[in-house]
Amino acid sequence: MVRQVKKNYVGFNDKVDKSNQKQFDVFTDSLQRIALTTSESKCISLCKEWLFFFKDKHMTIAFNANQPKDSILHFFSKEEKTTWSEAKLTSHLANKKIKVDSVEGIWNNSTNTNKFGVVRDTLNQNKFIGFIIKADGTFWIPQQVKFKLIKKIGHYKFTDFLARDHSNYPAKVSICGDTMDLKEIGKFYRNVIPNQNLDYNQFNPKFEKLDAQTSLFTIPSFAIELKKKTDSLLIKNATTLENTEHLIIDVRNNTGGAADAFEKILPYLYTNPILTESAQVLATDENIRDGYERIFNLVSGDTKENYRKKIVKLKANRNQLYLLYPADTIKYDTIKKKPSRISILMNKGSSSSSELFILQAQQSKKVKLYGTNSSGSINYLERVETQMPCKFFTLIYPPARLLRADKEKANVGIKPDVEILSNVKDWIQFVKEYKL
Repeated sequence: MVRQVKKNYVGFNDKVDKSNQKQFDVFTDSLQRIALTTSESKCISLCKEWLFFFKDKHMTIAFNANQPKDSILHFFSKEEKTTWSEAKLTSHLANKKIKVDSVEGIWNNSTNTNKFGVVRDTLNQNKFIGFIIKADGTFWIPQQVKFKLIKKIGHYKFTDFLARDHSNYPAKVSICGDTMDLKEIGKFYRNVIPNQNLDYNQFNPKFEKLDAQTSLFTIPSFAIELKKKTDSLLIKNATTLENTEHLIIDVRNNTGGAADAFEKILPYLYTNPILTESAQVLATDENIRDGYERIFNLVSGDTKENYRKKIVKLKANRNQLYLLYPADTIKYDTIKKKPSRISILMNKGSSSSSELFILQAQQSKKVKLYGTNSSGSINYLERVETQMPCKFFTLIYPPARLLRADKEKANVGIKPDVEILSNVKDWIQFVKEYKL
């Protein structure tokens, strides 16, 4: 992983220089020594710890979930287990001689696909373990320890929490009665699971007409694989769009993907020429093969031809920091009368290509940005997925670098035109009612 990142990560020389080279070398060597005695299942936590040095939200190491079930089960078979079971915990909770803490019990997620038990640690009255009762049966099996909690002054905090791939995860928790809120992970419920209209396609774009004047276009991702769905929604709702006064585009928590994924939206925003950011690509063989050729094999039509041209240029400039995306100007022949007002919702979760979209959109006279600062992860973008020597792991990192990275080392994100404060619960309604 270290060799791969040093050679192919486009931001390496920006992040490691004379000022921190010694610190970086000492840190890397220390983890290399720990790696010699680290079990396979804990390797991913060690790798993520090293990658965190770069503080790049585009970099991670992911577990390959497409491996055979038996091999994944074997991989995690030596993980910590408890002797507690659902039956044993149920009996414990029913024992009136035992003082049960308010967090102890059996907790389900809203789809009833994951269930865990929480029970007090026998060695410490203020510590608790969370163990699996029901899960996917591949990554997690019954009795494996999922997390550990500590109670201080009536409040609970994780001391350990393991993600799906059993790596350490900085999860946060708040408990109110029979609801355990794990923030971005989701909510778990004790005793009763509330009825919910569940969205199983959480990353699919959605278009809806809110009223006679307003439409909402929700885009959770600019992944190139979802471009067809985004484009088809625009075609399907073209008549509605041309009769909509106010279009709200929601890119909150959109972690990006590819700039090509939002090209069909721009004509609806356009009022004047749009200046685009210039970007370089580190044209190594690995980046071409695992990045651009991988995407080439996933897409079709004009997008496929676009990537074919990119690949030709990159191969002609191997091992160089090549200006694949020179600064350019986007121009359209017409300015659409409607939508006449466009509001873009953004937050700290809006990152990468969604920030590129915001930068281009805000140049329009129709557009106003609402919410909070974006992620601030725009300096490095696009995606390479490289198979590690161990078949279970894939390294993910960006091959492209905006030239703004030269002067903008600490990216704090794009600032909205109108900040939405944390006490506002319904951002859509806020924007609908906001007077320009």
